[in-house]
Amino acid sequence: MENIAYIGIGSNLGDKITHCNDAIKEVSKHRGNTILEVSSFCRTEPWGKEDQNWFVNSVIKIKTSLTAPQLLRFLQGVEAQLKRVREYRWSPRTIDLDILFFNDEVINRPELQIPHPLIQDRRFVLVPLNEICPQLIHPTLNESVRELLERTGDNKNVIRT
Repeated sequence: MENIAYIGIGSNLGDKITHCNDAIKEVSKHRGNTILEVSSFCRTEPWGKEDQNWFVNSVIKIKTSLTAPQLLRFLQGVEAQLKRVREYRWSPRTIDLDILFFNDEVINRPELQIPHPLIQDRRFVLVPLNEICPQLIHPTLNESVRELLERTGDNKNVIRT
């Protein structure tokens, strides 16, 4: 079965753009994955823990033969390969890969929540997501990505590079 997933990508350590590009390359290397779209890279203010470097963020749309749990494990392996260290919540990172949407599925497990529970609160996700899929409907909020972006309370800077 072929699934459609949207993956948020972010980095705020080292050569951020290279880390994001390396992550995209690694995702594309899996024989069951096809990259369908890649948003622009955006320079973004840190969210959650603000006293750290700005991020580079992007969103990709992929077709994958993996299930959502398999995709999560695969992405965690890519993060480990790219030297992701998890010190504390919202700590600086070489790479962060989050499943934003997976088909129109709703999954609520401790290790995996789809749609990502904070999409509507994060301009750094909504701006690149809106670039590649403005009409995509959030399966629990029943609003399009464009509508979520228009009404988000997040006013952090998101600057396309």
